[in-house]
Amino acid sequence: MPLFRLSLLRSLNHHHRHLHPKTTATHLSRFLHNVALNPAFENPIQNPQTPNPPPRSYAFTSAEEAAAERRRRKRRLRIEPPIHALRASAPSAPPTRDPNAPRLPDSTSALVGHRLNLHNRVQSLIRASDLDAASLLARSSVLSYTRPTVFTCNAIIAAMYRNKRFNEAIALFHFFFKQSDLVPNVVSYNNLINTHCDRGEVDTAMQFYHDILKKAPFNPSPVTYRHLTKGLIDAGRIGEAVDLLREMLNKGHGADSLVFNNLISGFLNLGNLDKANELFDELKERCLVYDGVVNATFMEWWFNQGKDKEAMDSYKSLLDRKFKMPPPTCNTLLDVLLKHGKTKEAWALFEDMLDNHTPPNTQAVNSDTFNVMENECFKLGNFEEAIKTFKKVGTKPGSKPFAMDVAGYNNFVTRFCEHGMLSEAEKFFQELCGKSLTPDVPMYRTMIDAYLKAERVDDALRSFTKMIETGLRVVASFGTRVFSELLKNGKNMEAAALLTKMGEKDPKPDASIYDVVVRGLCYADELDKSLDILDQMMKYSIGVTPALQEFVRGAFGKVGRNEEIDRVLNENRWRFPGPQPRAFVQPSRSPSGPAEMAGRQSSGSSQMGGQQYSGPSQMAGQQPFGSFNFQGRSH
Repeated sequence: MPLFRLSLLRSLNHHHRHLHPKTTATHLSRFLHNVALNPAFENPIQNPQTPNPPPRSYAFTSAEEAAAERRRRKRRLRIEPPIHALRASAPSAPPTRDPNAPRLPDSTSALVGHRLNLHNRVQSLIRASDLDAASLLARSSVLSYTRPTVFTCNAIIAAMYRNKRFNEAIALFHFFFKQSDLVPNVVSYNNLINTHCDRGEVDTAMQFYHDILKKAPFNPSPVTYRHLTKGLIDAGRIGEAVDLLREMLNKGHGADSLVFNNLISGFLNLGNLDKANELFDELKERCLVYDGVVNATFMEWWFNQGKDKEAMDSYKSLLDRKFKMPPPTCNTLLDVLLKHGKTKEAWALFEDMLDNHTPPNTQAVNSDTFNVMENECFKLGNFEEAIKTFKKVGTKPGSKPFAMDVAGYNNFVTRFCEHGMLSEAEKFFQELCGKSLTPDVPMYRTMIDAYLKAERVDDALRSFTKMIETGLRVVASFGTRVFSELLKNGKNMEAAALLTKMGEKDPKPDASIYDVVVRGLCYADELDKSLDILDQMMKYSIGVTPALQEFVRGAFGKVGRNEEIDRVLNENRWRFPGPQPRAFVQPSRSPSGPAEMAGRQSSGSSQMGGQQYSGPSQMAGQQPFGSFNFQGRSH
């Protein structure tokens, strides 16, 4: 028997030994017969048949329910990620910084927290025109834990430049970015270059421009080239300005309309119309859309030549291009048209701007636009027309009225005050307060000056009180003038109360304001109140000048109150406000031990606690910026 059949027989015997012998024999004979007839017959032992799996039952009744479950699981994973996603990866070492790489200036993300609060305080002082206090606050913060950002430094430098205080602007740049090791950005250099150009120091400005190219981690901006080209042209070096334009274009900068405008204006002033037209043609070739200020420059030149037709042709050619011009460009065109008597065209342009004003998509007008047209109405004495212009809106469907800001109200109220129309000024001042707008320092200053000029002292006192309660800064020049008028008109107690309220907040009032009030109270025989004001000066560490000390000693000496004034003017009273705690010293310790050092530290700290920081105003009064010795901390 073949080996295959023997092994098969043993397998059958193994699996069927529990069966009956007859049954086993029957099955065996039947199986051998099938194998003999068909060798490919399937072996049930070697290839047992597996039962078919039961039909799968789905957990969802519909596809929509299954999709909803998938979305739920995805949301669950987003809310509670799997455990492996929560495991912290191995900490990677920070990339090593190249010590020779230039440091980068601050980004806007640095303007947060305490540094943002410092920036806002400096900006508030700038808006209040107290540049000395703003400068001192920014400079003193360099030596503190809250160092100013480059944006804060740029703000005070630009404010000094706008007020023609060029020396301070340059000194602040060197203090912040040279001595204090802050990193300037391109705006910082632009402020410095602009300042030097306005001082006629174009070579120095060009040197800083080359410093940007060699050392700075950024490139000059178009504003840099605007300042430099203007400075070179003003210095009579228009050829170098043209070379600088070519350098700007070769470095890959776009054709800036205002840089071209500087050169075009320079050539027109020299009478070289051909070169100006050549530059204008080049600008139009390089830019499909250019700034309409260039046309305003040509119009101004043509008007000055007495050729109104050519000027208006230039204006019409600009309108034919149908550019969507920003408000500053249109405002320049309005100025030129009104200056040379083209009133009809100016009003048509103004109405066009109102029709195209569809914020937030298109901002076609701003408060300066209304100021230009209102000032023209006031100039001609058309006050009713000025009021209509202030409230004028576009007539085109889709146009929206302009939401007037504080600057627009300020100009309007100022014009009424200048013409003695105080009732109209009060009306629009109240309208401003009724909106979600807050009057600023110039607005209050305008109203208070108008009240004092009209001898309405009570109204001036009311506005001045509201200004102080709002927390707005009162600069020294304005404060001394107002307090002098109040004291002159018998408002002694009110003036003293207002000054006391001002002293409760930082920064403290300037020492000159205290000087005026103390003298005024002494002249009015209000010695007790003047003594209180002097006490506040000593408490807040506001310097009492030798001249004021001599004055008050004389005033109090006449009535035999020398001891009182001596006690108030005693500086040690506030340096050592109370009995000092005695330091515990162990008998076994030497005098130079830690206990004595602790006692010295306690005494020193209490002495410093009496000398409270009184804000930048008083320090500004004691240390003028021009004589300030910049001391940057070492790094």
